[in-house]
Amino acid sequence: MGTTLFVCTTCKAGQPVPEGALPPGAQLHAALTAGPAPEGVRIVGVECLSACNTGCAVSLTKPGAWSYVYGRLTLDDVPAILEGAGKYAATTDGIVPWRDRPTVFRKQSIARIPPHPLPEAAE
Repeated sequence: MGTTLFVCTTCKAGQPVPEGALPPGAQLHAALTAGPAPEGVRIVGVECLSACNTGCAVSLTKPGAWSYVYGRLTLDDVPAILEGAGKYAATTDGIVPWRDRPTVFRKQSIARIPPHPLPEAAE
């Protein structure tokens, strides 16, 4: 199994959403899935990532690797999100070197979650 980029589709980015309009999170999901995903990445919309105070949020995860949650994302960030997801997918442990991460991944990280189970050396 490869990398999954979860996208919160219910995120309102702190703004009221008119009746019948797509929330910003759903718009972000649509933009991320409008073209091809990076190699080894599947993009999955989810109803909530519980990061409501941080605008649009996404999460990157894969088995045996560190996972991340990023927030305050907009449609302008789509190229950087896809770039970062591709770099994450290319790692074995989920750790992309700091300088190789897109700026939004360096500055807008909400959480870093350890792999499960932890490697023996980390215990």
